Amino acid sequence: MSARENILNAIANNQPSLVALPEIERNAIIDYEDRYAQFKTVLESIGGTAELIPNLELVNEKIRLDRATDTFIVDTITGEANNEKQISLSAFELEKVERAYIRGTVAVAENGAVWVYESQMKNRLLPFICQHLVLIVDKKDIVSTLHDAYDTIKVGTEGFGVFIAGPSKTADIEQSLVIGAHGARSTTVYVIE
Repeated sequence: MSARENILNAIANNQPSLVALPEIERNAIIDYEDRYAQFKTVLESIGGTAELIPNLELVNEKIRLDRATDTFIVDTITGEANNEKQISLSAFELEKVERAYIRGTVAVAENGAVWVYESQMKNRLLPFICQHLVLIVDKKDIVSTLHDAYDTIKVGTEGFGVFIAGPSKTADIEQSLVIGAHGARSTTVYVIE
């Protein structure tokens, strides 16, 4: 037997026993009277913006305006034919994306985060490599807490999903806050009534 096989057999024979996940008691039920107002307040406090809009047509109009000004955008909303071609671009090509429009599944009032499945972003790089990220979520899909969000989403259905809260930021260098350091420089969330 080789050393490699000895190591793999030792690992296989010494697995820890499975332990059930703990039950989380939710004694302190958090619920906000106006979930949208709480979501907007928190998102804006971390550098993002939220805007309540009456319907998706306003987003479609913004997409048309961006296209008219020759801005390199990728939208996963309208389903136009050239979107699929853009989504399959390499990281080098996607680096030039000015704005990405992506539909979110659920928004969280307590921390300003939006859950996005891989199937919604179409390309895992897109929300992180674009200059400006625009997320769209329905007002009815704003929940109070992350616990509520995890009750809503189905984490195991896709290979990847992510909570996105505001633009990227870091304060590692001389404790100076830098927004847009390693991802989108701005995040806008359109909440559809």
